[in-house]
Amino acid sequence: MRAVCWQSANEVRVETVPDPKILNPRDAIIKITSTAICGSDLHIYGGYIPTVQQGDIIGHEFMGEVVEVGRGVNNLKVGDRVVVPSTIGCGRCNYCQRDMWSLCDNSNPKGWIEEKLFGNITSAIYGYSHMLGGYAGAQAEYVRVPFADVGVVKVPSDIPDEKLLFISDAIPTGYMGAELCDIQPGDTVAVWGCGAVGQFAMISAYMMGAEKVIAIDRFLERLAMAKKYAKAEVINYEEVNAGEALKEMTGGRGPDACIDAVGLEAHGVGLEDFYDQTKQKLRLETDRPHVLREMMVACRKGGTLSIMGVYGGFVDKIPMGAAINKGLTFRMGQMHGQKYMHLLLQPILDGKLDPSFVITHQLPLEEATHGYHIFQQKKDNCIKVVLKP
Repeated sequence: MRAVCWQSANEVRVETVPDPKILNPRDAIIKITSTAICGSDLHIYGGYIPTVQQGDIIGHEFMGEVVEVGRGVNNLKVGDRVVVPSTIGCGRCNYCQRDMWSLCDNSNPKGWIEEKLFGNITSAIYGYSHMLGGYAGAQAEYVRVPFADVGVVKVPSDIPDEKLLFISDAIPTGYMGAELCDIQPGDTVAVWGCGAVGQFAMISAYMMGAEKVIAIDRFLERLAMAKKYAKAEVINYEEVNAGEALKEMTGGRGPDACIDAVGLEAHGVGLEDFYDQTKQKLRLETDRPHVLREMMVACRKGGTLSIMGVYGGFVDKIPMGAAINKGLTFRMGQMHGQKYMHLLLQPILDGKLDPSFVITHQLPLEEATHGYHIFQQKKDNCIKVVLKP
């Protein structure tokens, strides 16, 4: 089959690789019909995620058709159309039983690597390094889905892929980001990053009762999308100081909750951005924490920080004094896809949510190299790329 394979920093190629096979009774093989390039895939593309090896198949946001099932999978049959969550959960461990699927004890066969770095094992993720399982990713023609009896959602055949694909990852990530904020009626929520996850976090914040949502970004097309589809007020941080603007928009208090939908490649302005860029290039820090710093200072006293952007290692110059003295609550994590997917499918089926608005480019799988380039460089107003095998 053909698949997108990582080669080195800022280089991927579409190569011919062996077809996946059933390895365990709870496996299924899915023929991919749509797969997206996620913002967190750019961290792999840029070479910032450790334990990614040359030739690894990447990608974790996907849907398709079941073409083979293991003998232990009784809830799926050949021909079923399914969406698969990006995180892999066994369904039987204590964490999965508590709906904390991205903390699964059993899905990561290479958890010893992660344990050395993070102190514990978490769930595996498709195509997202060997420390997170080493599973082949889904930017391919076919993919093996382990624990398929608990890890997929069957979807109707009469709704386009574009409306369903993002319940795999982007929508539940944004929704969980808003849920972690414990939004109360009348709250103001600020969201850093207007990519797909940020857009869905904004929409979800309004669904949960927020009175005002404020979007922070620097790309005009992303801010316009947030204003049009997520009904957010917007701040261009290259034109104004985001922290000062947030104070003005909240009567001097600051937002009640702040959501990081950016992660380890955050951009800032001035000397702070130069400092982060330099330290990251010299490998003196792995992640650029500009958004974390800004949220900690901007958030109101007693507020909540929800961190959904991916961080892979170590950060520097964190204003812990502000966080402690203001009594901030930090909540974060990889999304628990299996918990949210059925819930978030329903508004799409009811016609209340059409998430396809985030798609700006649809390309054949063979053009994945071009897709990664324009997505990373923000060329051609690129916000979300969907690949079609």
